[in-house]
Amino acid sequence: MTHPMVSRRGLRSHSALWVALALALAVGGCESTGIGARSAVPESEKTFSATSPTNIASLTDVVQRNPNDPQAHNMRGTVYGQAGRYPEALADFNKAISLDPNYAQAYANRGLIHRQTGKLDLALADYNRALTIDPSYATAYLGRGLAQRERRQLILSLNDFNKSIALRPDNAEAYYNRGLLYQSQRQHQFAIDDFSTAVGLSPRQAEPLIARGLSYLAIKDLKAASSDLDEAVSVEPQSLQAWTSRGFVYEQMNDKEKAAGSYAKALNIRKDYEPARTGFTRIGGQFGQPYQTFN
Repeated sequence: MTHPMVSRRGLRSHSALWVALALALAVGGCESTGIGARSAVPESEKTFSATSPTNIASLTDVVQRNPNDPQAHNMRGTVYGQAGRYPEALADFNKAISLDPNYAQAYANRGLIHRQTGKLDLALADYNRALTIDPSYATAYLGRGLAQRERRQLILSLNDFNKSIALRPDNAEAYYNRGLLYQSQRQHQFAIDDFSTAVGLSPRQAEPLIARGLSYLAIKDLKAASSDLDEAVSVEPQSLQAWTSRGFVYEQMNDKEKAAGSYAKALNIRKDYEPARTGFTRIGGQFGQPYQTFN
């Protein structure tokens, strides 16, 4: 299937998409990041996920024993970034780059930190530098595409997602984010195609299932939407987005039992979660009453 170009209309957040669906039957949003509402980190940038103090201490020992090794600083910086310790991460990436000015991964990792902290101009400069060093660096295209999407540069973002996919057709994150871009422009069939590819490549991630379910909902294929959201809550039982979106889909199917049960599940996770509370109230849910969520 030939993919369309994307218009330059502004994007809303992906959370705004499904909240709008749940409250007003509207579709049109887009998330940051990549697979995971929890994180915008491209999978290939997650080079080390063990962020415990013990592991950071071990990496610090490696850095101290190899102070002029840019890879050691880059590795520890990655872990600091995963732990949300952005100043320490930036310091390590800066050091890695000072030791090796042609270290593409360190530029991309620093770009990621800049993107996560809202410094999009700095992020784009780092991704551009990484791609100058390594024009076939798929992760840098994906990161730059995410930064451009946040700047509402939709055509440029789409081009970078396309390039990332061409270089790494096994990267679920790139398909997912391109799908969100299509979804934000109401190109739902193209979005569904990309989300389906992401699901196939990464079947234990809830976010592509949720996103595909929302696009199915937008084109009024409620059976397919409910199936995706059933799977999403099975994959990630603590997902507020999955349970609330599932509640709305079953509400549209006039299955108030499952709708109430889904909203109640979301409220059990976070009792002050307004989209779920609004939906639960709208369908006449009663607190303290048990509901059947699956047949």
